[in-house]
Amino acid sequence: MVRRGGFHSFWSDFDEMMNEMRAEMEGRFQSMLTDTGAGKYLPALRTEGPRVDVCAHEEEVVVVADLPGAEKEDISLRLVTPRMLEISAVQKGEKEDSEEGYYVRERVYGRMKRMIALPVDVKEEEAHASFKNGVLEVRLKKAEAQKGSVISIE
Repeated sequence: MVRRGGFHSFWSDFDEMMNEMRAEMEGRFQSMLTDTGAGKYLPALRTEGPRVDVCAHEEEVVVVADLPGAEKEDISLRLVTPRMLEISAVQKGEKEDSEEGYYVRERVYGRMKRMIALPVDVKEEEAHASFKNGVLEVRLKKAEAQKGSVISIE
């Protein structure tokens, strides 16, 4: 964490606001790509936050996310829409009074949120999540496709 004198609180609030805005825009963009089918041809656009794998099986969708430094109690999952999963977490690091001696400091700690576009509609019922060794695995059952109904002609 970079200390910014008396403006620490201001910059922390600003960084949190920017992370929320980035997550919202990323979710919208990923939704657009998924809806058009273009998303599977583009590489990941993220440069920070947890890396995820999303895999669709016959009956379910599996999302695996790396959350090093997070504790199970600090992770929140929310199905925003049938095609959008939100993962938020607090990644905690060791507190240090001195920042001297660091040559490179890339490990980031703090609040994060990630919106994940899912390939198909899923349902909240029968959802299962597990967290072990810094890896979150979420299993979501696919929603049954709505079948059209026959309309009688009078």
